[in-house]
Amino acid sequence: MDELKPIFLLVTSGLLLRFALTFTGQAWAKSHAQTVTFMVLPVITYIITKTISGNIALSLGMIGALSIVRFRHPVKSALELVMYFALITIGIATSVRTKWAIQLVLCTILIIIIVKLVQKISNKFGKSFYSMSFNEGSSSNTLEIISKKKIELIEKSEYLVNFLDDNENSQYIYRLNFNNKNSLNEFKNTIKKDQNIQKVNVVYN
Repeated sequence: MDELKPIFLLVTSGLLLRFALTFTGQAWAKSHAQTVTFMVLPVITYIITKTISGNIALSLGMIGALSIVRFRHPVKSALELVMYFALITIGIATSVRTKWAIQLVLCTILIIIIVKLVQKISNKFGKSFYSMSFNEGSSSNTLEIISKKKIELIEKSEYLVNFLDDNENSQYIYRLNFNNKNSLNEFKNTIKKDQNIQKVNVVYN
């Protein structure tokens, strides 16, 4: 039973980080794939660390095995990359000292919420805490949509990678990435009739 406690802690930590991101408007973290990733990645890291701990031969074998794994999922933003590193570090820290893992989770959640609060406060005074940018990640088969109001269809889309709430200009800006042109065009035709949409930018391969 004691062996399941770290697993429960890791799954809970992943869900808390995922909730903190979605709560602060990071729509990319809402997808099924990201939810599973946030729950499973720290657990996998924890088990690997515990397995190879103190065994040099096994460590070298694990490095060789993992070196042949290729990840084809493109990281869309710096924040996504940082969160993956945080999840991996949480798994490693739990195998060494649980207290460190808890501190990292709480610190990460606190930073995410503080940055969001500072943004809201600065917007009330007509200032911008940070500039809006869609230059991160892949720009292939990308759909950028500017709308006067939130569009539920877009926010629930599996293709959504970025969502910005521009309070200063009363605009909602979405960025979606597609695997191919056909998927992009099909989605564009679905939402183009919405009268709240002000502008649509398309970038193909």
